[in-house]
Amino acid sequence: MNGFTRRMLTAALLGTVALGGAACTNESTRTSGSTTGGSDRAQIDRDVTAAIADLNAQTPGARTLADNAVAVLVFPSITTAGFGIGGSYGTGALREGGQTTAYYNLIAASFGFQMGAQTFSQAYFFNSAEALETFRETQGFEAGVGVTAVAADFGAGGDITSSTLQEPVVVVTWGQSGLMAGATVEGVKMTEINPD
Repeated sequence: MNGFTRRMLTAALLGTVALGGAACTNESTRTSGSTTGGSDRAQIDRDVTAAIADLNAQTPGARTLADNAVAVLVFPSITTAGFGIGGSYGTGALREGGQTTAYYNLIAASFGFQMGAQTFSQAYFFNSAEALETFRETQGFEAGVGVTAVAADFGAGGDITSSTLQEPVVVVTWGQSGLMAGATVEGVKMTEINPD
């Protein structure tokens, strides 16, 4: 995707998210303890901490997944909106050993019939140093390029399956009502940012 096309998709996405968010009044946009899209480091860190606590409270296996990961990239509040052309946007932080080491934004565009908006949280668990290094070397993450992420597989009791722990990058998506099974990560672009 060339720079002009990326800028056009980003502009369309941001406009769609703003319109969709304004039009969607049937549900609060707060999710997983997040209070803002995150425009500064301190607020992003607070939102990430709250999102991780929320995920651990909902799903026991998430703590096992975090304990085995070398790093976790958490987006506390991703807004997906659309009216014909749609997309998603969120801001998050990469944590290693419990400490924030970088900040990222997430953008995904989609086409086709869609209307409305929703908000959810998402975490990417890097289970190997090699996967984390590839993520850094590509200066972000684009599904299908460099690093491949798979959706987490939790057992009936909420425990993470052993096969999931073997994957290089595992993604968990959740909202106010709990885990969102089978959530896709295709078409997602993540880029490192430098917030205030």
